[in-house]
Amino acid sequence: MAAFARANADAVSYHAFVQWLAADGLAAAQDAARGAGMAIGLIADLAVGTDAGGSHAWARQDEILAGVCAGAPPDLYNPMGQGWGISVFSPRALRRRGFGAFIEMLRANLDQVGGLRIDHALGLARMWLVPDGAPPAAGAYLRFPFDDLQRLIALESWRHRAVIIGENLGTVPPTFNVSLAARGMLGIDVLWFERESSAADAGGATAQPATSATPPPVPAFLPPERWPPEAVATTTTHDLPTVAGWWAGRDIFWRARLDQLGADETESGALAARARERAALWQALSVAGLVRGPEPGPDCPPLEAILAWLGRAGTPLRLVPLEDLLGAIEQPNLPGTAFGHPNWQRRLDADVRTLFSGPPVRQRIAALRSAGMSGRGAPAGRIPENPEERH
Repeated sequence: MAAFARANADAVSYHAFVQWLAADGLAAAQDAARGAGMAIGLIADLAVGTDAGGSHAWARQDEILAGVCAGAPPDLYNPMGQGWGISVFSPRALRRRGFGAFIEMLRANLDQVGGLRIDHALGLARMWLVPDGAPPAAGAYLRFPFDDLQRLIALESWRHRAVIIGENLGTVPPTFNVSLAARGMLGIDVLWFERESSAADAGGATAQPATSATPPPVPAFLPPERWPPEAVATTTTHDLPTVAGWWAGRDIFWRARLDQLGADETESGALAARARERAALWQALSVAGLVRGPEPGPDCPPLEAILAWLGRAGTPLRLVPLEDLLGAIEQPNLPGTAFGHPNWQRRLDADVRTLFSGPPVRQRIAALRSAGMSGRGAPAGRIPENPEERH
């Protein structure tokens, strides 16, 4: 290693300089956010794992599991399961070495932000591991020291004065959400999953195979005032369809195109099921007094009404992806795909300098805040007239 560093000093220095630029830019962004009045500022994202050929896995070889990758078991949204191609810590090695690698990772990610979202927080309790070369369904769960990891997260959260959000979506172990809430870690309430019967579902997936002779009843959408309060409320996540995409069934198109439908599922049947779900959401919006009249077609999503609905959630934070503010139909990522779908490759069709000044975006922000102004949700404050005043 020393010989390589000497022989490639310019390349090594270049990458160190790039890392410094990234850290300096992130710190400047957080300083600007807090200086402009944001209470939290940036919320960073902690990935599930690391590339097996990356610097983290290389530097911590004794603490990374070899021969397997993290993923998720088959469910109603991904009938074949998921393999993410990333490596994760060994729970045995973490304990043996005093959780040093986990602690340094938390500190590095919390260093310049006001919050941290833990991707696939279910992995703190158990991780679905897939042997190299095997299909995702051939994996198995490996238990992790959940209590120890939670305590360390809580400690580092306190030290850095940062909020913690755990992505608790998927096949949730019993008592998992209760344990997060007891530690002060927020979960995520996603519009699509908050249904009257969602507690019995795995990750909120409520759709049934669409080929049965009698379509199953569609669980009613839960009013946001009744969503779990120990969470952040959001319309969707990067792994799920946007509001416009869900309304149009765009996610179903992609799943059919990439052979992600279940054995008993057809594209036409899934679209018919989505039409029943659309009707259920329109009915919920109507009962809430946010819409009236006939349900709009698949190409006319009621974005403002849905954002006003979200604004009524009594959660500490409400998050809206830029894709939903812009009315984008395509989602950033389609889980379980490495090829075929342009994951993380689409560029938003908006100029960041004028993003918040366009009338459609302003109307959607006003709809989101209307609930707070009317006393139906958490206080939201006024809508700034100057685009530069919005952060």
